[in-house]
Amino acid sequence: MRPLLVACGSLPFASAQAQPDGAQLYRQYCAACHGQEGRGITNVFPPLAGADFLAQQREKALRAPLEGLKGKIVVNGTTFDAWMPPVTLDDAQLTQVFNHVRTAFGNAVPAVTVAEVAALRAKTKYPTHAQLLAAMSPDVLPAAPAGWKFSVAAPLDFQPTRLVNHPDGRRVLILAANSDVWTWDPTTRAVQLLFAGKDYLDPKLGDVTSLGLGTDNQGRLYVVSNQGNKTKQPVFNEVTIWRTAPWAQGWALPRPWFRTGYNFGVGPYNHGVNHLAQGPDGLLYVSSGSRTDGGEAGNSPNYDKSGENALTAKLWRLDPKSDDPSIEVFAHGLRNTYHFTWDRQGRLLGVENGTDADTPEELNWIQLGRHYGFPYEFGDWTTKPYAHTPDAPKNLQFTRPFKNLGPDAGDRGGSATFTPHSSPSTILELGPDWPAPLGGSFLISRFGNYLKDQSGFDLVQARLDFTRKEAIVTTIAAPLARPISMVTLPGHRVLIAEYCRGNSLAAGTSTPGRLIILEPKSRQASLVNRNER
Repeated sequence: MRPLLVACGSLPFASAQAQPDGAQLYRQYCAACHGQEGRGITNVFPPLAGADFLAQQREKALRAPLEGLKGKIVVNGTTFDAWMPPVTLDDAQLTQVFNHVRTAFGNAVPAVTVAEVAALRAKTKYPTHAQLLAAMSPDVLPAAPAGWKFSVAAPLDFQPTRLVNHPDGRRVLILAANSDVWTWDPTTRAVQLLFAGKDYLDPKLGDVTSLGLGTDNQGRLYVVSNQGNKTKQPVFNEVTIWRTAPWAQGWALPRPWFRTGYNFGVGPYNHGVNHLAQGPDGLLYVSSGSRTDGGEAGNSPNYDKSGENALTAKLWRLDPKSDDPSIEVFAHGLRNTYHFTWDRQGRLLGVENGTDADTPEELNWIQLGRHYGFPYEFGDWTTKPYAHTPDAPKNLQFTRPFKNLGPDAGDRGGSATFTPHSSPSTILELGPDWPAPLGGSFLISRFGNYLKDQSGFDLVQARLDFTRKEAIVTTIAAPLARPISMVTLPGHRVLIAEYCRGNSLAAGTSTPGRLIILEPKSRQASLVNRNER
């Protein structure tokens, strides 16, 4: 998964109605691929800093975000096999972005005007901004499994990063990347703002991306924020876990409960601290993603030039009873476990995103003290994906992921576990009382790729053999518009957050998301299935 810490753009604190400037828009819509400093990704995404392409092929460069770009281009003497979706910004916003790239990254090219952008847009296959929006936001739902149906629960005017069930047992909490927390009411289908990030975060610590949301058995709400502090050298990730008092018909604003941080790594691979959840032991488990793609060093100015550190690519454990908790590392070698859960037997399962080198995405059974390979070993590969892949320390033992026996979502010969770049984002256990064909299995959402051939954009079902560490994986529904989070609801229903409205790589990620529901077609079918079991 292209890191959401960058893909969400390290969002500013401004409200959704405020007009961000070119730098903010660049961070939100461009930095995931081209980097915060415009340096690109070697042999993958071209640089925009000091890029001769911008001057030599000005019209092609300006048309790329208007209609997309596919094919080979040469930038500063290097050939890139480009694949870029359109960006759903209007003419004025794109003009701001272009001029930011021109001035901030040392490009000696003439200024761009709104009139120039509008004239070029008129020559593309999407001659107006409205036509582009319509094409990038299809108002469709995927086909559901037999006996099931999809429906729209609510459109959103923001991009969600996490769903969590509310302590009241009825509503659902929704996290946005800028730390806004919303509620969804299943009766009215209304989405309402609970907390605005700007009301409790410290803007002096830098632009924010929030990827973690949870509650505990006391009814306290937790929010995980990552803030890129550029006043420190190297740039520093200020990590804060915010917590409220126990819920009692409402919450006051969350306050800092735990703070830590580390230097940001090279390139756009800072996954940040994301998912957290309370385990059966009462402790809080927290996923801390990697700050590199595959353990690489680098030479980007203002960023750390080493690989991982003591806090990254791990699963932490914290004690919620403490007012000053300390980190216990529960498991190592986890590149980016965006979601984890415990099954009915108390086994901890997590879905992990692989590297840009076409390594598999993983489904791991995460156990105390185990090492899951990163950055030394990937999936079930026995070869190194990169020349810079470090040698593993002597006698270090790795725990491998589940092997996917198919028929879907992996290589035909069996891979550990999922198709490269498909970006598994949530795993839920659906008990044996759930109607067929989903009952007694795990439901996994896959966010979808940013690289190469389309993969993901779907829901898959996994039936797991824990003795053999094998999975039978079947596609349940596709395509979805980048499903990023799921929760179960009463009545054998699943609420799914789509990050945006684009259900393909070509549609991009610049549209707001929505909530959809997967549920049995009839209440009677649910009751019959329960009685049969």
